[in-house]
Amino acid sequence: MNLYKRALVVGKFCPLHLGHQLLLDRARQACEELLIVSYTKPEFPGLDPARREGWLRALYPQATVVVLDDGRLAALCAARGVAPRSLPHNELDDGEVHRHFMGWLCWTVLKLPVDAVFSSEGYGPGFAQVLGECYAKSPVAHVSVDQARTLVPVSGTAVRLDPHGQRAFLSPLVYASLVTRICVLGGESSGKTTLTAALAAHFGTGWVAEYGRQLWESQDGVLAYDDLLKIGREQLEREAQAALQARRWLFCDTSPMTTFFYCVEMFGRAEPELARLAEHRYDLVLLCAPDFPFIQDGTRRDEDFRARQHAWYQQELARRGTAYVDVTGSVRQRIEQVAGLLA
Repeated sequence: MNLYKRALVVGKFCPLHLGHQLLLDRARQACEELLIVSYTKPEFPGLDPARREGWLRALYPQATVVVLDDGRLAALCAARGVAPRSLPHNELDDGEVHRHFMGWLCWTVLKLPVDAVFSSEGYGPGFAQVLGECYAKSPVAHVSVDQARTLVPVSGTAVRLDPHGQRAFLSPLVYASLVTRICVLGGESSGKTTLTAALAAHFGTGWVAEYGRQLWESQDGVLAYDDLLKIGREQLEREAQAALQARRWLFCDTSPMTTFFYCVEMFGRAEPELARLAEHRYDLVLLCAPDFPFIQDGTRRDEDFRARQHAWYQQELARRGTAYVDVTGSVRQRIEQVAGLLA
């Protein structure tokens, strides 16, 4: 039996950790409806609203999730016909400002009054009291969850300082989104697959093989037009799955941009979805230079094609405004170059 009609949990969730999830799980179990609000001003690098919203919606699909920055809040107010306000500042505004902001948000903007507040902080009782006296005009309960941090001994500050060292306190979904994804591109016989595997071994993490090559081999060197979109989709799906097991970095042998190149090369056209997949962003892009003799393994075109493909990558990355790093020399020299970038 649910104790409350609608419970509220407010937090930065920067990032969302298992302590937050304990709080959210307790609230979800005790109410008919769960309202989750996340805001922070200023924002923390790499923990933007879209990323936080993605975590919360994936892990709490039945909850009402509202993740705000000033732009999102202004848009929400405009849609509801409410005069906008600015978000309270983490340090410059006191607790009373934050409490009244949340009352205004729930009752005036969202029109989702609450009868309980769940928190793991000392401010919780006062927060509930303000909501009850100023907005609900009836008591709003406060439920404290693990305020002493004995059940889940972690804090957002600790995780932000060392997310990889605090990995045990993050769900796989959250940690995967914090993994640095590095894409290795290059023309045929430019050493990209060798380098990708070597980098993964050097850094003690995983890598994602080129699915297009695997499918091509399994089909005796024949690819149909529809196969190319399948390759683009599957490549990204395999990256997502590999990130769940990666350690700090994930090295990706090629990307859907390569699939787009081959689709146009082979068929003179590409599906719009494949073009969109080709826009997929990585934290770092490495472009292998064709600076050693071309090796024909029976599956490749020729040295002129390799040069043309390399030039296409350069032009296309520049057109997209995607920064990249040229890697040159032997495998060992390339690993040293990348290690310097990731130090």
